[in-house]
Amino acid sequence: MAEVLTDERIAAVLRPFVRATAPVLDALREADPLRLRGRADDLAADGALRKVLRQLDAMQVPGSSTWDAMSVEQRCDWWATRVGRFLALVAGLPRFGGVITSRLPIRNALGITGQSLVLCAIAAEHGVTDQAVKVQLIGAVLLDREISAELAAGHAEDDERVTELTEDIDASRREHGRPTPKALARTVWRMARALWEIDAELDKRPQGGFFHELLGNVPIVGVVGGYLGERSALRKVGRLGAEWLDRNGLRR
Repeated sequence: MAEVLTDERIAAVLRPFVRATAPVLDALREADPLRLRGRADDLAADGALRKVLRQLDAMQVPGSSTWDAMSVEQRCDWWATRVGRFLALVAGLPRFGGVITSRLPIRNALGITGQSLVLCAIAAEHGVTDQAVKVQLIGAVLLDREISAELAAGHAEDDERVTELTEDIDASRREHGRPTPKALARTVWRMARALWEIDAELDKRPQGGFFHELLGNVPIVGVVGGYLGERSALRKVGRLGAEWLDRNGLRR
């Protein structure tokens, strides 16, 4: 018989997990992959450099003027699509072995980690800073659980677990001044492993359709099915998250 998980147990896992999403998302926002911040003089100058920088500045990436001018809905869409593509690929990789590796717990753990990151990012774009609300959001949208505000509220015992989950990011900031891609990857892996504690509930998360599942069961090409399925699920997650925020009067 499958283990029956209480709301209290699920909330205890989600509380430190949600707090750990903050430094991951902050690192993505601060990434400035094209190194555009602080180059106003170069953008205003003449010549080939200015032309190249202005083209880069027109891209929808953190650090660009275009990003700063994007609306809330546009940024939410960016999280669900641009970042979602990478997260979908990571979550789809366990499908490489077809039906055998598809059943590994890590597949659902990685999938729900990516979905949770997107949900927390969307909530933040709508001005939601309360971590307890994000716990309730993930519980409702991904696990079909109505977690009470009391259970979702922070506990002192969560602090140690948050430190464990984010230690790679913290160490990278001290050593390099910013989180490195390796530190981010290790943090996401830690977060996925943390969710193994509620593995019995992870199948409830939005997933791809029948075709994606069928393709995902085929060795090697299953990665494609896994990727497409996770992409489809992330679009659904974005829509359901916006609807939940709207119902609770939190959507801008």
